[in-house]
Amino acid sequence: MAYYDRADWHYGGDYPSDLPPENGGTHIGMFLAWAIVRDLEGRLLRENSANALAAVKARRMTGREFFFSECDEKFWAECLNEAGAAFAAAYYEPEDGYLHDYEMVLGSDLPSLYHVADTWENFDKISRLLDKRYQQWKSDGAFSI
Repeated sequence: MAYYDRADWHYGGDYPSDLPPENGGTHIGMFLAWAIVRDLEGRLLRENSANALAAVKARRMTGREFFFSECDEKFWAECLNEAGAAFAAAYYEPEDGYLHDYEMVLGSDLPSLYHVADTWENFDKISRLLDKRYQQWKSDGAFSI
């Protein structure tokens, strides 16, 4: 199974010693929460995580909390529906894609991307750009930085 991302790829490497391992999944959780809020989650999550999906949509659970509790710290295509997986393949994985935008919007003044707080305020900031990238991708089949 191919993963878009895994939390242990982050907290298992050159990771700030002053942060909890969960911070290694904040960026993944924010992308996943955006997909959930936009109804791009996959069938497997709909079938097995309905209550948690509802909690994310109601902002009672962050995307990172969902990611750790429902996805075994792994983000793969099955987390998303067909459109969500196609968008993630085009935007999440490339070096100049999601992580570049995430750093630009949320991490430019922090010691590392792992220092971004898992808050709905930060989610709202990155969500605006994710919406723009998704619309560009739907229109053009691509996105532009």
